[in-house]
Amino acid sequence: MRTLFYALIPMLILFSGCGSKPSESPNTAKERINRRADSLELPTQWEPTPGDALTHQTAGYAKIMCSAVFITGLKPEFAAENVGYFTGPYAERAKVGKPEIDWNKKTVSIKLPDGVVRTAVYTEGQGCVTLPVGVDSLYFKPEKITTNLPDGAATAWPMGDKLSAEPTSAVDAAKLKAAVDAAFEDPSAMTAALVVTYKGKIIAERYGEGIAANTPLESWSMGKSLTATLMGVLIQQGVYKLDQPAPIPEWQGEGDGRKQIRISDILRMSSGIRLRAPLDPDFDPSLGYPDHYYLYTGTVNSFHFAATRPQQWPPNTVGRYRNTDPVLTNYLIRLGVEGRNENYHAFPQRQLFDKIGIRTMVMETDPYGNFLTQGYEFASARDWARLGNLYLQDGIWNGERILPEGFVRFVSTLAPAWEADRRPIYGGFFWLNGDGGWPVPKEAYYMAGAGGQYTWIIPSHDLVIARLGHFKGSEKADDTLKKAMELLIQAVPAH
Repeated sequence: MRTLFYALIPMLILFSGCGSKPSESPNTAKERINRRADSLELPTQWEPTPGDALTHQTAGYAKIMCSAVFITGLKPEFAAENVGYFTGPYAERAKVGKPEIDWNKKTVSIKLPDGVVRTAVYTEGQGCVTLPVGVDSLYFKPEKITTNLPDGAATAWPMGDKLSAEPTSAVDAAKLKAAVDAAFEDPSAMTAALVVTYKGKIIAERYGEGIAANTPLESWSMGKSLTATLMGVLIQQGVYKLDQPAPIPEWQGEGDGRKQIRISDILRMSSGIRLRAPLDPDFDPSLGYPDHYYLYTGTVNSFHFAATRPQQWPPNTVGRYRNTDPVLTNYLIRLGVEGRNENYHAFPQRQLFDKIGIRTMVMETDPYGNFLTQGYEFASARDWARLGNLYLQDGIWNGERILPEGFVRFVSTLAPAWEADRRPIYGGFFWLNGDGGWPVPKEAYYMAGAGGQYTWIIPSHDLVIARLGHFKGSEKADDTLKKAMELLIQAVPAH
């Protein structure tokens, strides 16, 4: 139940205001939203995911431990207690064996009470991947992806990590220091990293114990915004158009209504594809293991699974935060990259990361080599700040347009289906501050991941704020970040 509580924290936020009239209670808003969805529902059925919850949760636990140990470099005891409850629930960890780490083979194995063993294996290029039950190898050949960037220590920020000592006179130094202190003042929030940039320059940063500037940290659903960015790269390169019907192969049969779903609908979490997810306003945990999690832990071909789910609503009518949409976007990315005979696994590094100075990003996959960057990715706070600055600069970096003109406006504009429910909080794989729930201008938008992972873009103040933390600190993470943000807005002038 502990993980369910953390998973439902965003739901409390989603329905605390809902952009509704002040007299409307959260329960009334949920009922209104559900009624509208029911009126639009198509006559299709949801099918329960195969397998049992503990087996899936243990698959997630093995992957989390593998990533924590072999990517972030955490001690196993610390990781088991503090990291990644989302797909490996804290309470469920006590029901299975202690993680067994093979430091030579770089695997983590965990035995269930029935004797089944779930094993995750570290690959140098694609991070950690959980093997299907009874399988001892992956269905693809992992490959190490190297960067073409020069030595970061000898290269100036933002393309490297060498910082300028030149002061920024426009910044109130006292309030800036107070803001950083506020982000770390409550140890129970477990803030691991904070990086603040003003006009593209790092003006403040701090790290928790054992964390350095280049430590890749659990980032969870901030990866959805990364997924949007990679799609934006392909749109800029002419592979796709934002409003074209999504060319998913499984949707091309005669009479298949899914052929009408546009790429823009998918990016807006408005595809209408049927799935059970914890942020659904009518979510019932008693119905079994959610497909939303299964797309992480099912150890199946996640692209095919997502593409074979039926429609629940017509596209662009109902907005729901479901992992099908980022998974389908990653499917389109693979189709687009391989369709022009390029290396799919190297594409993010070559076409995005090398261009903006990102060196630490690790994008993990399912056993078939499909990126699961709806939340399985790791990067340093500095690298998330770089990505945030790409958006602050309207998709342009060093004079090169990396994202198409208008794409930044698209992701930071309220999605029509979410507006229809009076929830002014979601754009295109980016969250919005449209309900004023955070102490920054409503025009601000952000990447967000479970466990207190955030990258904020605040154009009015030329600010980017990247905050990452260990999952156990989820309950206090937002409070400390909000205090820091209040001070940061005071520390730098608006333009």
